[in-house]
Amino acid sequence: MLASLAIRDVVLIEKLDLTFGPGLSVLTGETGAGKSILLDSLGLALGARAEAGYVRAGQKQAAVIAAFAPPAGHPAFAELTEQGLEAEDEVVLRRVVTAEGKSRAFINDQPVGVALLRRIGALLVEVQGQNDQVGLADPASHAGLLDAFGGLGNRRLEVGKAWRAWRGAESALEEAREATAAALRDEEWLRHAVTELTELSPEEGEEDALGQERQHLQQGERRAEAIASALSELQPRDRRNQGPGNALRAASRALERTPGLTDAATPILAALGQAQDALSEAESLLERLAGAEGPDPRRLEQLEDRLFGLRAAARKHGVTVAELPGLLAALRDRLAALDAGTGKVAALERARDAARADYVTAATALSEARRTAARRLEKALAGELPPLKLDRARVVVEVASRDEPGWGAEGMDRVAMLVSTNPGQAPGALDKVASGGELSRLMLALKVVLAAGSPVPTLVFDEVDAGIGGATAAAVGERLARVAEGLQVLVVTHSPQVAARGAQHLRVAKAVTGGRAETRVEPLSSAERREEIARMLAGETVTEAARAAAASLLEGRA
Repeated sequence: MLASLAIRDVVLIEKLDLTFGPGLSVLTGETGAGKSILLDSLGLALGARAEAGYVRAGQKQAAVIAAFAPPAGHPAFAELTEQGLEAEDEVVLRRVVTAEGKSRAFINDQPVGVALLRRIGALLVEVQGQNDQVGLADPASHAGLLDAFGGLGNRRLEVGKAWRAWRGAESALEEAREATAAALRDEEWLRHAVTELTELSPEEGEEDALGQERQHLQQGERRAEAIASALSELQPRDRRNQGPGNALRAASRALERTPGLTDAATPILAALGQAQDALSEAESLLERLAGAEGPDPRRLEQLEDRLFGLRAAARKHGVTVAELPGLLAALRDRLAALDAGTGKVAALERARDAARADYVTAATALSEARRTAARRLEKALAGELPPLKLDRARVVVEVASRDEPGWGAEGMDRVAMLVSTNPGQAPGALDKVASGGELSRLMLALKVVLAAGSPVPTLVFDEVDAGIGGATAAAVGERLARVAEGLQVLVVTHSPQVAARGAQHLRVAKAVTGGRAETRVEPLSSAERREEIARMLAGETVTEAARAAAASLLEGRA
């Protein structure tokens, strides 16, 4: 319900803070006092169009804050959660309008678009006014209202579930058809590509492994070249270059052939002999190493051919070498889908047809139940109209079958509440046939019957009693009170019979302060309330008879 309304610098209102309770709240006041400003302010908070004219003269901006306390599980909480907004126990709608006509919207102090503000507002408040009707006048809401009246919620859920299953089956079928068609278009290329990649048989991580082995072989080749070079230095093939071994042996022979050498030559000869032994061992080790480290030219060539083949295939298909195994798997899947496509499509067609049949069965049952509920609703409304001075009016709840393109999660029907206000007149749309006052009373009658199924916790009626009085006004007041037993109802009224029914009474008045007009709203005590209702009965001069009549109305409201 609407818990509070704070208004700042809107037209004639400088500062106003109102609180509201459950049940029926009535707002009264003389014509021109500013009651419409209150409704316009609430409309701003609910997402109505903003205009610079709303800003009080001389101020930079106007602001309205409407705080709501919806019941647990109310659809507004789900909508806020879906939009990524924090859903608290209270929903606070705020609208700021600048003197240039620009506006900003907030929900729970988080900036939002006006469209979202309007959607949330529509879930919280329904306004029935003289000039604009919201809620019941929208034909899109009629199917839901009829279902709520007829207790058809479970059937409606079944239809929605069947509809989603049908749509899902249809989507799966279309995807399979598209995949099969695409595969057929590429069949020749697809088979060639799968054959080519299958022959290549790329493996996961193969490029890295081949690259490492290739690097190792290339390094071995360089090592073999170094060993061969070292051996050539020790074992030169050029006879002019005898090499270190021959040089050592020649030096030893020269010393041994020289007569008269002293004992000093002995260690030299020993050193030369050791050098020859070490050189011989080095040659032996180098020859052994050369045999062990010799590269395999054929293996290196094979590696390079494999890498070239993998990289050429990757370039051809616009992928990396690492992606080739995945590409082959995907192409095989496409080829398999092509080979099995006809059977899969046929199976999905059968599933689609079965889902459609389930939907038609559920929707047909809902349609039949709706027609039964529609007759009950018409009968219930017929009993509500005469006391509201609408005895010539007739409401028709039309449940018409749609063609298949118009079917949806709500069923196969177009539900419309139509009205005829005069005998012989063809029923038409609610907001096209009835006058403003008639339409408001029609809406009240509908609300009396449908209130139990309404998800909107707060209803606002603007002068629903326009153009009526006496017993008809009393009937309006009695019905507003009945609706207020289950919902919060706010009504702007000029009828004392309606005002007397309120659980809360607010008086709207205009005063001039400092040469400037200002609208004020004040809650009335019991005595003040009696005086206000007496004014409404008597006019400018309040008589004792009017006060007595007011007291009688207040006493008789129970």
